[in-house]
Amino acid sequence: MYEDFRVKDRWSGEELHCRWKGTMVAIATRHADAVDVRFDVNGRPLWVALPLEAWGRQKSLTGKAITDQLAAQIAGRFLQQSIDEGYDSRREICTMTVDEVLSHLRSVVDEAKEMGEMPILPVLS
Repeated sequence: MYEDFRVKDRWSGEELHCRWKGTMVAIATRHADAVDVRFDVNGRPLWVALPLEAWGRQKSLTGKAITDQLAAQIAGRFLQQSIDEGYDSRREICTMTVDEVLSHLRSVVDEAKEMGEMPILPVLS
């Protein structure tokens, strides 16, 4: 779904190839209460920051956790939508709100149900 996709930049018309590269907790790397999901966008790194508060909110609302695999899909869907809407694809970091995380989570889960399962993230070497 959103671990490896192509999208056209709204302003330049350039086709952008977005590939998930990794996920890390940002507490250690940038002292932020977030999980950072890295994508390469035409070879340039772009990070999508998901606030850790979304993990707690999701757990309290549904009793279910946001997995690494779901976090990557949520971030990828957000990235694709942002580029579609004209967000600057040359930025190095995009930040999501808790409500955006939960909204994209619901959409990703609904799309995965239609497909029959959540896509498996690739093993990177």
